[in-house]
Amino acid sequence: MANRLSADRFEDELLAAVPFMRAFGRTLTGDMEQAEDLAQETVLQAWRCREQFHPGTNLRAWLSTILRNRFYSGQRRRKWRAEYDQEIIERTLVAPDDPSANVELEDVRRALNMLPDFQREALILVGAGGMSYDEVAHIMGCPVGTVKSRVRRARDELQAILYDGRHLDTAKGDGALNALVWDFDKIRGGPVVAA
Repeated sequence: MANRLSADRFEDELLAAVPFMRAFGRTLTGDMEQAEDLAQETVLQAWRCREQFHPGTNLRAWLSTILRNRFYSGQRRRKWRAEYDQEIIERTLVAPDDPSANVELEDVRRALNMLPDFQREALILVGAGGMSYDEVAHIMGCPVGTVKSRVRRARDELQAILYDGRHLDTAKGDGALNALVWDFDKIRGGPVVAA
C-alpha cells in the first residue's frame, strides 16, 4: 500500500510540473508544438524511471535534466534535417487586455531568442524555474560559478537589448535569425539591423 501512495504522490508532483516543463521546453525549442512533445516525452521517461528519483530532492531539477538531455539528443539526430523557422510562422502570444503587453512580451521573447543557448537555459532555469545555482549547475554539467556567470551575462544582454536598444551581433547568428531580426525591425519601423 505504501508503494501505491508514493506512486500517487509522485504522479501528482509530476503532473504539477508539466507547465514548467512546457515552458522550459519552449525556451529550448522556440516552438510550442515541439515543447509540448518534449514535455510529454519527459513525463513518460520520468514515469518509467520513477524508481531512480530520490524523494526529498528537487523533482523539477530531475525533470529538467531529463528534458534537456532529450532535447539535445533530438538536436543531434535532427541536425541533418531541414527545418523552417517557427518564429516567423508563429508571431502571436496571448496577452492581457493591454495591447502593448503583447508587443512587450514579443520583445522579451525575441530578446531571449537572441541569447546564446547556454545563457538562455541558465537564465530560464534560475529565473523562471526558481532553481538554485547548484541545481542548474548539476543539470547543465558545469561549475556553479559558470552558471552564475551565464545568468549574469544573460541578464546584462537582455537589459542591453530591451532597454538600451542595443542588438547582439547578429552577424554571428544563422541566416534565419538575421532575417527575423531584420523583418521584425522593418515591421516595427525601427532602425533596420544589417544582416
